[in-house]
Amino acid sequence: MRLLNLLEGVEFNGALPPGDLQISGVAYDSRKIKEDNLFVAIKGEKTDGNRFVDQARARGASAVVSEYPPAADFSGPWIQVRHCRKALAMISANFFGHPTRNLELVGITGTNGKTSTAYLMESVLKASRTKVGMISTIVYRGPGGAVAAERTTPESLDLQELFAGFLKQGCHYVVMEVSSHALAMDRVYAAQFRSAVFTNLTPDHLDYHRTLDNYFEAKKQLFLGIGSRPPRQSVINLDDPRGKPLTEVCAGRCLSYSTGPPADFRVLNVQTKHSGTNIQLETPAGEWNVKSRLLGRPNLSNILAAVATCYDLGIDREIIQQGVELCSAIPGRFELIDCGQSFRVVVDYAHTEDALEKILLTAHELNPKKVLLLFGCGGERDKTKRPAMGAVAEKLSHFCIITSDNPRSENPSEIIEQIERGFKHKPSQYLVEPDREKAIQKILNMAEPGDVVVLAGKGHETYQVLAHENIHFDDREMARTLLKDLVG
Repeated sequence: MRLLNLLEGVEFNGALPPGDLQISGVAYDSRKIKEDNLFVAIKGEKTDGNRFVDQARARGASAVVSEYPPAADFSGPWIQVRHCRKALAMISANFFGHPTRNLELVGITGTNGKTSTAYLMESVLKASRTKVGMISTIVYRGPGGAVAAERTTPESLDLQELFAGFLKQGCHYVVMEVSSHALAMDRVYAAQFRSAVFTNLTPDHLDYHRTLDNYFEAKKQLFLGIGSRPPRQSVINLDDPRGKPLTEVCAGRCLSYSTGPPADFRVLNVQTKHSGTNIQLETPAGEWNVKSRLLGRPNLSNILAAVATCYDLGIDREIIQQGVELCSAIPGRFELIDCGQSFRVVVDYAHTEDALEKILLTAHELNPKKVLLLFGCGGERDKTKRPAMGAVAEKLSHFCIITSDNPRSENPSEIIEQIERGFKHKPSQYLVEPDREKAIQKILNMAEPGDVVVLAGKGHETYQVLAHENIHFDDREMARTLLKDLVG
């Protein structure tokens, strides 16, 4: 592709280099540069691509894009841009032919519920016999196969390549989670969204966004259009205090949902059984009955979000009902582990105060004798939620074991001490066991018939991130191994 075509829509800080080079590919990682590639030197969270310009040139890069002027001794085409991440996103969209202009792209943002809503929507769209791609915290998958997700929302170049791949595979729809980091770092810039969904906003990632208002402003960008037209449709959760203000800024059609207050999609009645949930809904098309094998109040909101979005996509009611019912389990989201034991074991990804509270309330809805909880908090992440999660654990569990999550470079004992500050009234209600395997074994050994054991924080993850290495660790796998020994 010619360089000038590749740079269409990019904002420059200086003049373009003379001539019009032929570009064979684009890369933001100097190690992936091939002959006649364009190297985009973005500044990452841990390193700066501008440090690796020489390596990129040595590997065959024919031109460089950067926010900075070239070094005095640099020779070759250099394109200085105003915003390097926006430039990377626009260049990527140009390179792959703007695939989202030919896809029905649905973006889901919010603190909690993104993954479950994405899985529910994927199930409905598959039930409509339409090819669909999904980009989630757990997996990126389409008709051509699946790969484990490296992050919730990929970098813009990788994202546009995924979109192009889905289009080539014949996808009509793509459903994706859109993280606040992705919005703040322009990963979805230049992507054309058909629909945008807001699930909720509770404190998280404040180590990055600093304030809850900043966090919300990042989320809000999805509904305003980011380097492209605003979405034609928005679906907003009115149960969240930020929902109403968000409806006032959305362009195009806006549908709302709630579990109680008036909304376009509203829960009229709920019947919860051990096998699932029966929901009576009020919708713009009259009253609907929806059955789901998913449990808990959080999934009630997720089902509403999926139903409302698919309704506005033009999916028939019967197909929506069928798709919701077919979605039987979501990895690491209130996932039941059954090895024949006399108590329930649940693995869940809950890693915020709000998510932990909701998952424990769901556990109480199962009418257990006791709710036993195991959880920790990740290192190098928002520290303010640690005592808050401790307070929730004290309030809603009968006993708790505090352990390690993904400590990363932080001292696990210091993380645990910060969680302990939330336990102010019942110091005998918990114990500390930093070794997660030993902690799981202890809490399973404590469980009695009729109890519910909640293993929270890691959910679908199959690894534990330590200071200098990632080790294999899966709460579900560990629980099954220990339960089989326990049951005999």
